Formats: sequence, C-alpha cells, structure tokens
Amino acid sequence: MLFFGGKGGVGKTTLASATAVLFADRGERTLLVSTDPAHSTSDALGARLGSDPTQVSPSLWAAEIDPAEAADHYIAEVKARIAETTPPRLAAEVERQIDIARVSPGAEEAALFDRFTRFMADAGARYDHVVFDTAPLGHTLRLMALPEQLTAWIAGLIGRRRRLGVVQRMWRNVAGAAAGSEPSDADPVLAALEERKTRFAAARATVTDCQRAAFIFVVTPEWLPVVETDRAVQTLRRYGIPVGAVLVNRVVPDEADGAFVARLRRDQAAMRAEIVSRFAAVPVKEIPLLERDVRGPDELQTLVSLLASDGSGGDG
Repeated sequence: MLFFGGKGGVGKTTLASATAVLFADRGERTLLVSTDPAHSTSDALGARLGSDPTQVSPSLWAAEIDPAEAADHYIAEVKARIAETTPPRLAAEVERQIDIARVSPGAEEAALFDRFTRFMADAGARYDHVVFDTAPLGHTLRLMALPEQLTAWIAGLIGRRRRLGVVQRMWRNVAGAAAGSEPSDADPVLAALEERKTRFAAARATVTDCQRAAFIFVVTPEWLPVVETDRAVQTLRRYGIPVGAVLVNRVVPDEADGAFVARLRRDQAAMRAEIVSRFAAVPVKEIPLLERDVRGPDELQTLVSLLASDGSGGDG
C-alpha cells in the first residue's frame, strides 16, 4: 500500500496515477483511491470514477471518494445502527448528538479512515497494490494519525459498554421480574465496536509495517514544499509510519535553454541539494519538468516511463 501526499499543486495526483498505471501495466492488480476533493484522477486516467472501484484497464481499478459524502454515509450508518438499540424516548436526542458529531472537527477524516480500512482489507485478496492519492498535507497527517488514536478510543468505548452490561445484569438480579426479561440477542453495539476495533488495529499494523505500506512524498524544488514536507516526515516517524521515497517533481532538465531557464535551473540546483540533505535516509527520485501538463492516459504514459526508469536523476 502506497500513500501519496504533498503540498497542494506539486503534482501528487498525477504521480500517484502514473504509479498505479505502472503497476497495472506489469499485470499486477492495482486499486487507485483518490481522496483529494479536486477529483483530478478522472482526468488523469480518462475515466469516469465514483466512490466505488471502477475498472479502468484489465489490471487497474480506481475510485474517487468525496470526504463530505463519505462522512454523510458514515453518519447514516451510525444512525441506523443506533436506532436498533435506542429506546424511542431517547431517539430524538441521540440523533441530535449524532448530527452535532457530523460537523465536529475530524468527522470527515474518521469517515475516510473507515473507508480506508475497508480498502486495506481487500489488499492481497483482491488487489496486489493499493495506491492512495491523499488530500493536501495537513488533512493527510490528521488522517494518518487516526489508526493510533481511534484504536485507543474504540478500546475505551468497548470497556465502558461492557461495564454498562455488567451494571444492567446486576440490576436485573436485584430487581427480579420488575426489571423485565434479559435480552436474548448479543449486544449489537458491542459487536459493532469489537468489529471496528479489529479493523482499526489491523489498519494500524498495516500502515506501520514497512513491508506492506509506505508514504511517498511529492515535492517541487522550492522552499515551502520542501520545508512543509520535512515537518510531515518527522510527524509520520513519530507515529511509526514508514516513508518510502521523496519524488522531486518538475526538475528543469539539463537540455532546456534560455537565460530565464538557466536561472531557474541554478535556483533548483540549490533546492535539490537541500532535498538530498534533508531526506538523506529516504530514496529520492527526480521527475523532469515536461513541456506541457499531463492530460489524459496517453500523456500519463510519459510519466509511467520516467517512474519505471532509473535515469531521471534519483536513487531509484
């Protein structure tokens, strides 16, 4: 599993798409998932995509997830599950609290992560590779921190739910027939929490396993993207998430000429050296600036060839 991230506008969607096509061209079953609200993956692949995987080529599937739509769907699922176990007199207040949670900070990230865990579960069985094209860095870092946070949070909820079950059984023992009959079915809320705990724990194990997952940063040889990426690398390391590579995009090729381009090349040379110094522990690969923007699957193949080669100026 590869997670592509970077500051907005550095070309991560194009490079994530090219990487997915590279895998698929080798005959490896690949799923490309975009969570970037710009939804430019459809343009890069020349295909109409939705929230469920669509087959683009014999070995490539792709999906575009709208964070707001994912959050709405997630909340609707929660409401349906809660409605099965909530007394009618409390239903209105419970729904109000859930609606408040929908607009709270982190709601969309939590919904996205829930979708991520489902795609992760398909990796290996249905796909050989899953490539995630994530939203700009700040949003992505919050998302990648969720496996650790949600696993602990869900464990706390399970503990409270179990204690509630113990109290309810004690009440029935004391009150006898007045407490009513004990439900015969298993606790559906506890079952849902246990299922999520298992899924979140598996996701956390995956994103911290360098044999199964890595984060790929895309930067341009400019100061702000490099500094922001440097901070992001340190953040991911604190969470134990492996960084697989840094792709330096839009490097002015040596054969480009003209006084303006020469000055730009000199400026980039300084930043390229800075990138190699800052990310010495990570493979760095350079992608040359192309003559025109990549538009559609035919032009995307140019990037696929560059990613597949070792001659574009990096360590591979």
